[in-house]
Amino acid sequence: MKLRLKHLALALAAAAGLAATPLWAQQNDKPLRIVVPFATGGAQDVIARYLGAKLTDKLGQPVIIDNKAGAGGIVAADAVAKATDGATVLLATGGAVTIAPHLQAKLPYDPVHELVPVALVADTPMTLSVRAESPYKTVADVLRDAKAKPGQVTYASTGNGTVSHLTGALLAQASGVNLLHVPYRGAAPALTDLLGGQVATIVTSVASIEPMVASGKARVLGTFSRAALPSMGSAPTIGDATGLPGMEVPVWVGVMAPARMPAASIEKLSTALVEVCNLPETKQRFAQLGAVNTCGGAAALGKVVTEDSQRWAKVIKQGGIKVD
Repeated sequence: MKLRLKHLALALAAAAGLAATPLWAQQNDKPLRIVVPFATGGAQDVIARYLGAKLTDKLGQPVIIDNKAGAGGIVAADAVAKATDGATVLLATGGAVTIAPHLQAKLPYDPVHELVPVALVADTPMTLSVRAESPYKTVADVLRDAKAKPGQVTYASTGNGTVSHLTGALLAQASGVNLLHVPYRGAAPALTDLLGGQVATIVTSVASIEPMVASGKARVLGTFSRAALPSMGSAPTIGDATGLPGMEVPVWVGVMAPARMPAASIEKLSTALVEVCNLPETKQRFAQLGAVNTCGGAAALGKVVTEDSQRWAKVIKQGGIKVD
């Protein structure tokens, strides 16, 4: 009898210890690896590292940030799609998931069938902006001039085929005007030429333009967001400024996993991410990066991805947009 009681006590103790162990650690013996499709230091990298620090406590496992920049996110997405360890996920953005499939004849991975949504995390909204000395005071001024001088009003983007480029194309197509696209290799050189007067306008993220606004060097005419952004002062949304539908363009950040990852692991990670995303300190940290936290689980991210893919497929086809 005493032996049985001893065994029962040991079993209960083991069960209690297991219950105290975070579920991810119960199900996974490897650290979580978040693959980031950008170099260190950018807003998405900072978001990933913030999430990693918070998830370490939530999951009871170390979280490794693995930066794999290149080919507009294709390198990182391919690595995650092919991962077999059950503990590798992608800090996903539209580039490799909702844009590349419509620009590339063939991808090394299938974003629809090989990657699955885990959680929606943030939005890094785009803006239409000008230098401080620009004669354009409103979005209407830009579109009026573009209609009067087809192909002469320029907008800078962060690169051919990027969300910056496509957002500008979306505005031009919806407005029925011909804006001249001037692609750059990233936001920094594009902003340099904007301030120097080489280009008339720029479509870029809040994170990129905010320092220029704060220093009085640039003005935001409108944001491609659902609601006006307090950090952008009195700038209206592009939808409100133009009266055009479909001008809400979420430049989403989410987490996606290989389709082969166990469903239980995906569910636990999704729950943990949404909990972290809903923390007041997360909202504050993201705001410092020019991002809006848009917390949601797998279904929320799946909806955004589907709508985003449909949006860019239409813009790319209508504009005959190609990449070199």
